[in-house]
Amino acid sequence: MVSVSSQLANRTLLSGTATDDRHKLFYTSFLSFHISLCLNEKSIVAVFSHQFTVQFSRMDRSKVGELMVITGNSHPELADLIAKRLGIKVGAASIYHKTNRETMVDIADSVRGKDVYIIQTGTKDVNNNIMELLIMAYACKTSSARSIVGVIPYLPYSKMRKRGCIVSKLVAKMMCRSGLNHLITMDLHQKEIQGFFDCPVDNLRASPFLLQYIQESIPDFRNAVIVARDPGSAKKATSYAERLRLGIAVIHGEQKEAESDMVDGRHSPPTLRSRTMDAARGMPVMTAKEKPPINVVGDVGGRIAIMVDDMIDDVRSFVAAAEVLKERGAYKIYVMATHGLLSSDAPRLIEDSPIDEVVVTNTIPHEIQKMQCHKIKTVDISVLLAEAIRRIHNKESMSYLFRNVTLED
Repeated sequence: MVSVSSQLANRTLLSGTATDDRHKLFYTSFLSFHISLCLNEKSIVAVFSHQFTVQFSRMDRSKVGELMVITGNSHPELADLIAKRLGIKVGAASIYHKTNRETMVDIADSVRGKDVYIIQTGTKDVNNNIMELLIMAYACKTSSARSIVGVIPYLPYSKMRKRGCIVSKLVAKMMCRSGLNHLITMDLHQKEIQGFFDCPVDNLRASPFLLQYIQESIPDFRNAVIVARDPGSAKKATSYAERLRLGIAVIHGEQKEAESDMVDGRHSPPTLRSRTMDAARGMPVMTAKEKPPINVVGDVGGRIAIMVDDMIDDVRSFVAAAEVLKERGAYKIYVMATHGLLSSDAPRLIEDSPIDEVVVTNTIPHEIQKMQCHKIKTVDISVLLAEAIRRIHNKESMSYLFRNVTLED
């Protein structure tokens, strides 16, 4: 009976009767079952098990082949780190500018039917970064890519909050219209910006990496206090302090006018009188805000002061806060942020300031600034972006990346 079953299965496989792969798998498993049951040939069972393993591994490799990572000119080093962690190579794409400064994009590899991930962050050349991203996304869209995901660690124009011109909404609309159907970013300055996009947005957090740096690289961090540079960042500082079981201090008062308080002409009275203005003559006059002198609320004497924020652009406010903390007795001062823009003469100001160390992630390239100032340190977050790409590609849940993460981070 065993020989008849085996011969029948072999004859069916060789004759081509089982034209469907599922039929072949069925007859193969049928054959291995009878041989292992009646003849107890472990070596033959091992051979069939190996064949199934090879088939599953081929399926995995084919799935990886559907993933493609390309990058613009903003941060190719980060793209290489992400691709290395994913076990693939960065796709062949060249972006250059013509003599009339038009942006040209040439994607050498085929993107048809693939999941394309475009890695492009915001740098000092922000407008070219945006145009490169839009053109790459549109090129993939018109080349029949299955999905196009923008990996933008630092989203440009996310800090502008003028009432009359919310540029981030314009940028969001352009990105969605260009072909992006998913977005991965990190530590948005205003989290409400996610609502401007017509596609899903995953706003990752870099706080676990910065917290790990504090615990592993700052000696005696138990004697530290988390400092909010202004009342607006007090929630973020509170989140850090609660996780590290540390105290908190807040710097109140600013030396320069805030962006939201700049006069934009909206509250100026019109030159012509009208009936409406005459009717409101009895309204009380609004008193102008007067910022108090810069002051520290909390005890920092004899302790390590760690200022936390989402980005470091113009460092003058951080330097002024560090000077006040030094006067109040802080013996070491650290500044930690996700995005290190470090514009203008930031390296020189940091080098001459009481700040002992500035720790930022590699969402933005700052190798030149590090050569100019030895106080700037970098934390690599490519593993987080690579894991986000892997989970989206495999259609896995992203909730694992947001464990123990609060809205204030």
